[in-house]
Amino acid sequence: MGWLKDETGLEKTAANHVALTPLSHLRRAAALFPEKLAIVDRDRRFSYGEYHARASRLASALRTAGVAPGDVVATILPNTLAQAEAHWGVPAAGAVLNTINTRLDVDTVAHIFGHGEAKVALVDSAFLGLAEAALKRMEGEGPRIIEVADPAAGAPASGRHTEYEEFLSGGDPDFDWHMPEDEWESLALNYTSGTTGRPKGVVYSHRGAYLHTLGLGLDWGLNRDTVYLTIVPLFHCNNWVHTWSIPAVGGTTVCCRDITAKAIYDAIADEGVSHFGGAPIVLNMIVNAKDADRRTFDHVVNVYTAGAPPPAATLAAIEPLGFAVTQMYGLTETYGHVVECRWKDEWNDLPDAERYAIKARTGVAQVMEEHVTVMDADTMREVPADGETIGEIMVRGNVVMKGYLKNPEATEEAFRGGYFHTGDIAFKHPDGYIKITDRAKDIIISGGENVSSVEVEGALMHHPAVSLCAVVAKPDETWGEVPCAFVELKEGAEATENELIAFARDRLAGFKTPKRVIFTELPKTSTGKIQKFELRKLVAEL
Repeated sequence: MGWLKDETGLEKTAANHVALTPLSHLRRAAALFPEKLAIVDRDRRFSYGEYHARASRLASALRTAGVAPGDVVATILPNTLAQAEAHWGVPAAGAVLNTINTRLDVDTVAHIFGHGEAKVALVDSAFLGLAEAALKRMEGEGPRIIEVADPAAGAPASGRHTEYEEFLSGGDPDFDWHMPEDEWESLALNYTSGTTGRPKGVVYSHRGAYLHTLGLGLDWGLNRDTVYLTIVPLFHCNNWVHTWSIPAVGGTTVCCRDITAKAIYDAIADEGVSHFGGAPIVLNMIVNAKDADRRTFDHVVNVYTAGAPPPAATLAAIEPLGFAVTQMYGLTETYGHVVECRWKDEWNDLPDAERYAIKARTGVAQVMEEHVTVMDADTMREVPADGETIGEIMVRGNVVMKGYLKNPEATEEAFRGGYFHTGDIAFKHPDGYIKITDRAKDIIISGGENVSSVEVEGALMHHPAVSLCAVVAKPDETWGEVPCAFVELKEGAEATENELIAFARDRLAGFKTPKRVIFTELPKTSTGKIQKFELRKLVAEL
């Protein structure tokens, strides 16, 4: 050990140890290049100096409204300026950001408001009815609503709540940001549906988000010329942490409220978008765009895709259009993607069919994660890299959640054996690349959103004619997967497919509603357990 035995005088001090936080990125950008274009939201354009000042006003206004460090501030917003500003202004006030999926149903939003104990909620006028209905469902006091109007999108202010710009006007642009004293302090709270009807609250730390932002810059080659389009919802793993990343390199963020092929092509052609992320449904949208919606551009657009493995055919169709696509893998619990199908030069000359089959692999660990592998969940030993032995994808490193809010049992189980158990089943190729073969827990991924089969089954079981039901994923050209329900009716009872779909739609978010209902006797084991693998075979034949 030599002199390392005595480290007297080598302790941490304010000079050599600062808590890691993504907040540092915007503060630095505003100081170093205040005039650089930071963010674009349709006809609104702000420099880094202005972006920082607006985030500061939000932080100040939240404090004045009674939000204390450690409190939760929720948002129900699409990918607009206010949602991006909340990613800075909320933690700058010392609060925890809780971005809520705008596609959720009233009951789930009410649960999230209550479970997260939000003090304030920033709500787009288009989703005001959802938030207000959720407040009425709550037993205790819910969050104060600040309404974010967007008249240009057909969502004018209702007049029932303080409007966002008015709220900001009362804030101080020189507000002294609350920087974390400990990088393990909570930064964000994201709810994931998992396998039960009630979502679990995934807690992010400042440290994890900061390290993810730096890893993204290294793996994706971001720089000051980067123009990033927010297609991944900012309520989805905080936009895979991308929006916190762009100021680190001084790039530009372009907001995209409505995800359409025309909006994407316009942003690429008019703003010079160079990077974006999105589920495979977005790739299909671009491939199948109408001629009138397409625009010409003279640069390559770098795309991260995740949410479900993209078909090789989709990759083959989109790349000639000017898009370089890389498949990613991750979960809400890992701050978004932590695995990428990193390309090797020796694959360049392979026949197209082989190249796109390789691109459809899940991939290898990104730089921000310590270890991603496939293990036998019982023995916690790695499976051989033989291209066929399956196991569960396991993850460990700095970019893994702190845990599930108010659920220590679920946290302990998820971290059993020193790894995060993803619940996804895969094998390893001889070169170490992971390939997902199935999803444990029967999660359906529709348009990049997780759908719990258990939750859909629970909704259908409330229908008086339904005796038994099981829900599995049905492949879909538009959404990747959609829920398909197999139903046994009670003796003598009658119901139609349309009737059950409408019944489910009244109780579930639209993307969770089954798109097909098939009446049949369900295959079961001798103990009565439904054999979903048999149902998947039937779906494949549809």
